[in-house]
Amino acid sequence: MQAELIITNARVLTMDAAHPRAEAVACAGGRIIAVGGRDLEALAGPQTRVIDAGGRTLLPGFVESHLHLVLGGAELAHLQLGGVHGAGPLTAAFRAYAAANPDKPLLMAQGADYTILDKPVTRHDLDAIIADRPIAMTAPDHHTVWANTAALRAAGLLQGAAMPHGHEVVMAPDGTASGELREFEAFAPVVALGGEARLNLGIATGEEPSPWPSDADMAIDRAKIARGLAHCAAHGITSMVNMDGNRYTLELLAGMRDAGTLTARVKVPFHFKPHMDLAALDRAAQMTRDFNDDWLTCNFVKMFMDGVMDSRTAFMLQDYPGVPGHRAEPLFSAPRFAEIATEVDRRGMQMAVHAIGDGAVRNTIDGYEAARLANGWRDSRHRIEHIELIDRADIARLGTLGIVASVQPPHPPGAMDFPLEPTLTLIGQGRWRDAYLWRTLAEAGAPIAFASDWPVTDVSVLRGLHAALARVPYPGCGDERLDLMASLHGYTAGGAWAAHRDGLTGRLVPGLAADLVLLGGDIEVAALAGLPELGIALTICGGRITHAGPGFAP
Repeated sequence: MQAELIITNARVLTMDAAHPRAEAVACAGGRIIAVGGRDLEALAGPQTRVIDAGGRTLLPGFVESHLHLVLGGAELAHLQLGGVHGAGPLTAAFRAYAAANPDKPLLMAQGADYTILDKPVTRHDLDAIIADRPIAMTAPDHHTVWANTAALRAAGLLQGAAMPHGHEVVMAPDGTASGELREFEAFAPVVALGGEARLNLGIATGEEPSPWPSDADMAIDRAKIARGLAHCAAHGITSMVNMDGNRYTLELLAGMRDAGTLTARVKVPFHFKPHMDLAALDRAAQMTRDFNDDWLTCNFVKMFMDGVMDSRTAFMLQDYPGVPGHRAEPLFSAPRFAEIATEVDRRGMQMAVHAIGDGAVRNTIDGYEAARLANGWRDSRHRIEHIELIDRADIARLGTLGIVASVQPPHPPGAMDFPLEPTLTLIGQGRWRDAYLWRTLAEAGAPIAFASDWPVTDVSVLRGLHAALARVPYPGCGDERLDLMASLHGYTAGGAWAAHRDGLTGRLVPGLAADLVLLGGDIEVAALAGLPELGIALTICGGRITHAGPGFAP
């Protein structure tokens, strides 16, 4: 068979245990047709594109196992506050952004660290920056938003508002909103001011836009997704699990697939929220029937069991340090979650549950175990997302039950962009040894999938790899790093397996999809400190070049 594309003279890491290394890969018809030595050049014909990799590392296209594509694409146009600290720099950043965007109905910023002002942020702090236009800023974890008075008033939140369990408009002593909004439904009305309410439904409520958006509105939303896809392609990503979703998300992506502009394979869940009853899973089943090809899939239910450490909404087995009696509460009681998990599993769907505190992790494991007991074993590959804290008694249960540990190397404080505080204090020094246990979980038999949680952190896989390999243990704690090959596996074959896509992608094997990433150099000889700058030379998805770095034509 004549190849359409051959990459040769490469350091090929196939992620296939049977044939781990090669020098060349040949592709045709969107599939890999051969993996081997430079003799594959014999498969070239007059129309074949042959690329000399120059000794660079060639890998399966990266699998981003946990991100928020639609939100990330939209947020690329927002003010970015990463690295901004203190009232002066924050004021300067907001006012410059306001001047450059005189017509924006909401000036929204991303990446506002919880300690950005070294004090709890209030609406009055933001009023001092800009008072005559709605402004708001989102914490890096996307679980807290702070808004000024104009934004709260326009969103109808200034006098407070009733919220579902786990979502809160924080009130000040004077009976008005303080400016802090915790969890998605609390800040959804502020987000809506910026015209992005449709895109937030998948994470805020799990419901569909009503009325259904016009073609013009859908085109606006697809343009934001396209920016997000291009950003991901520039980082070598060819497959992703979008960790929020509804039918609208799938319809947007399906339109791009049909137009030939979808540049990555996307798995989208049905987002099951606490207000839903089991009959809502009929919607998940319909999404699964309607979207099931090499580019778009569902058969997947996402849930939140708790919040995050920094707002003390992560559900803990012990009291938060310095806050006697406070452990937060799960969004689903243990019996309720077990009932839902059992029904999802009975229907043959996969589950992914956000669980950060050790109490949330235990509830999730218990629910998956209940589903196994009720329905018997199947190849479910149910997942727990994050697992930032776990009780030692629960570690072995992941491996025993086959639960995927979907974890994010950029998340441990100090590993990449997140500061050590306030998270380490909120965990408590006595529990540091139980936090972010990637290596311990892997050694206990848990399948590992790596991700960024973009836009919570930078989507760069190379930066994530650096975070995974350079992470420094906390005082008195063990080394939780996985080695280079295990880490690369987590971003490729491990991620594909965790998404039930291992028969399609994640390895460089004849017959699988021609999803490849050519790095800017040889990752095995590159200095650890230089990994983030190694760069992506080429990203190829389905045999099509979706990103070309300097020196490579698209």
